Amino acid sequence: MTQPATLLACGKLIIMSIDNHREDLRRVTLAFPEADISRASLLFLSALFLSTDMAKLRPKAESQGEGPDGGYGWVLVGALFVSTSLVFGLMRSLGIFFVEFVQYFDESAQAISWISSTGLAAQQFFSPLGAALCNAYDTRWVVMTGGCLAALGLILASQATCLVHLYLTMGVISGLGWGLVFTPMVATVMANFTRRRTLALGLAFSSIGLSSFAFNPLFQLLVELYTWRGALLILGGLSLNIVPCGALIGPQRRSKAPAKVVSESGVSCASFLQRASSYLELPLLFERPYITYTLAISLLNVGYFVPYFHLVAHSRQVGFSEYQAAFVMSAAGATDILGRIASGWFSDLGHFRLIHLLSVWTTLAGVFIMLLPVSSLSGSYAALMVISLLYGFCSGALTSLVFAVVPMIVGVERMMGALGLLQLIESGAGLLGAPLSGLLKDITGDYTASFMVAGGFVVLGTLTMVTLPHYFSRKDPPPPKSLSPEDPDKAAELKQMHSSPSDMNDLTGEVTNNRLPEDTYS
Repeated sequence: MTQPATLLACGKLIIMSIDNHREDLRRVTLAFPEADISRASLLFLSALFLSTDMAKLRPKAESQGEGPDGGYGWVLVGALFVSTSLVFGLMRSLGIFFVEFVQYFDESAQAISWISSTGLAAQQFFSPLGAALCNAYDTRWVVMTGGCLAALGLILASQATCLVHLYLTMGVISGLGWGLVFTPMVATVMANFTRRRTLALGLAFSSIGLSSFAFNPLFQLLVELYTWRGALLILGGLSLNIVPCGALIGPQRRSKAPAKVVSESGVSCASFLQRASSYLELPLLFERPYITYTLAISLLNVGYFVPYFHLVAHSRQVGFSEYQAAFVMSAAGATDILGRIASGWFSDLGHFRLIHLLSVWTTLAGVFIMLLPVSSLSGSYAALMVISLLYGFCSGALTSLVFAVVPMIVGVERMMGALGLLQLIESGAGLLGAPLSGLLKDITGDYTASFMVAGGFVVLGTLTMVTLPHYFSRKDPPPPKSLSPEDPDKAAELKQMHSSPSDMNDLTGEVTNNRLPEDTYS
């Protein structure tokens, strides 16, 4: 019988020598001067089997490396540019329909606010589903299906006869489609960039500000020409442009190997749950940094969208015309574009940590939200415009950073599932924001309290970020490496392969002192 421990050590030793471009059998002959050729051959074969096994682990370790930072990735940036304009750009511009719905259905501001909040919450709630489907199947078809659902919801909403119909169509159906589009597209672009990741996201997300600038007057014109029903029908057709954006994604299977489950009776409930946990990255919910960051973004999400839902209605309430109110949002959208690009460029310079820059922009955004009603108390349109411009810049600057920080916390390999879970958890906050703002308006009679509370939630999100581990460090901690926990022995062997030269010398001495008996293979 052989000595397994000695044979395994010899195999490791040969792998290390191959990794360092040395002669394959030199250390074997040094360790076994009397060994014959058959014994050395058997040792070499065992090393080959081990090296093949180690190769399965190498992609996971190397996946933390840098992405291509360009090439076809810029085409995907263009696809994300268009798709985000048809998701969040459209969602931000739904405030034009807010006044029309209030007048047509004769309902309260709170009840109408649930339409946009339901759509936002559904988009975020179904994001983990989109991430899981992309981990299991082809990202291209997931995004194309989402584009069709987004268009279908808006087309059906044009035939609504009550608010429940709008909740189900614009809220649930379109929200489901948006959830299948946004997170997979963002994760696909982020996977193609490393050093210029924030800039790529900033350029792609600038479409949200650009579309907000263009969509508000356009939607107002469509409502005047075709009523709100005809305008929603046109928006449904416009949303079909998401489908070719999804087709631009390469037909690559973004599969994630689930943990092995021993089951002799085929697919069991336990195996299904374990697969679902693997695809959804549920273990992230037990990691404190990820939970803290998710809580901070959720608090930010409560107040972030309130100006886009109610600033038009507030502007009209204080006495400005319909087009003046729409132009306030358009102007904020213009500075939003500048904020996203400038923030992405400056963040990639590396002078400051991304989490610190995100904290600065969120604090400023919260303060400017609280100043929005104050600026219009005197009836000054110029003051309202200035504060709206500043808010638009800060809200745009923080958007790409929210997503760029995620791989710094969880690593690139778990980014798809992490983005999906982040969207899911903050969906509750998105569902709360606009209705709470509408309720405060119904109670107080104006939007002052609504904007004050919304800005307070944004600032509270910044304070939550301060509790992240290593927040006050000047350098980013190393991103976590996701080695599969299902085989600790393989992880130990991989660690040994990358050990220091002194460790190699220790192992050489150990092998030399544990020679095999002469008659082992005779």
